[in-house]
Amino acid sequence: MQRLVNDPKNYVDEMLAGIYKAAPEAVGHAGDDLRCYVSKQVKKGKVALITGGGSGHLPLFLGYVGPGMLDGCGVGGVFQSPSPDQILAITKEVSQGAGVLYIYGNYGGDIMNFGMAKDMADMEDIEVREVIAGEDVLSSPKGHEDKRRGVAGIFYVYKIAGAAADSMLGIDEVERLARKACANVRTVGMALTPCIIPEKGKANFSIEPGKMEIGMGIHGEPGIKVEDLAKADDIVAEMMKPLLEDLPYVKGDEVSVLINGLGATPREELYIVYRKVAEILEGKGIKVFNNYVGEFATSMDMAGMSISLFKLDKELKHYLCMPFETPFLSQKQLKED
Repeated sequence: MQRLVNDPKNYVDEMLAGIYKAAPEAVGHAGDDLRCYVSKQVKKGKVALITGGGSGHLPLFLGYVGPGMLDGCGVGGVFQSPSPDQILAITKEVSQGAGVLYIYGNYGGDIMNFGMAKDMADMEDIEVREVIAGEDVLSSPKGHEDKRRGVAGIFYVYKIAGAAADSMLGIDEVERLARKACANVRTVGMALTPCIIPEKGKANFSIEPGKMEIGMGIHGEPGIKVEDLAKADDIVAEMMKPLLEDLPYVKGDEVSVLINGLGATPREELYIVYRKVAEILEGKGIKVFNNYVGEFATSMDMAGMSISLFKLDKELKHYLCMPFETPFLSQKQLKED
């Protein structure tokens, strides 16, 4: 795989330096550490929201830092967690005295490091709460949701919590709404090819030509089965069955749909996927309120996609409709009805 890199060891830091030069008015870093990514537009007095995780997933995680979304992000190496010290530095930089909420995916390294940062922040009298997102249906069976991986559906948790904090709600309400978002989003993914980590220079797993893996994680975690590559409509139908059954999503529900490309899937193909998803939902009597189609949580150069459904009620729809602006993504105010 040919890449536009200099020294692979500098991959993350050179990427960050480029973002800071591209959006100097919007984002910066705490202290001298480029990996302590913070918004320059934090609203005074609000609950601060911080996320973090490994590089290699843009726009996840740092791409969601900006007004109406998050306030800071710990940036790890490719597929590596940020350190507790980095998370603490970000916490001190963006804290507004109203409390801080950590929102991150359900991965061992992140749980450990964010937990340590929380303990250190507590010793400095900064109130920190945690919400751990894990909505990957096929990564753990129903009844064991606490073991599920956090993938593209975390976008909705950021969106709801970000809008709640931007509305100047207190930390109890922001945390409640973040947890409510977690409870109402589900994701199923699949992969067509592996990805290549720059420092390793080779794929971290393999998928034979003509095959696909259902349930593959965004770091190359094993899926539930490898099958012959099928037509797009058949793949979507296979993925939608466990997705709809898990919550479950039923006739009369209203949902937001997110179709996520994993890094090497053309947007044209994502719209082919969305076409079938919308058709299935219509057939089930489930109303689509809005949709997001594009790249929201990638895995370097992996080909494949995921489907996320977010079940809405009046409260969640209100916060989903609020605007946000980041150097990577933006949304204007949506109509609620």
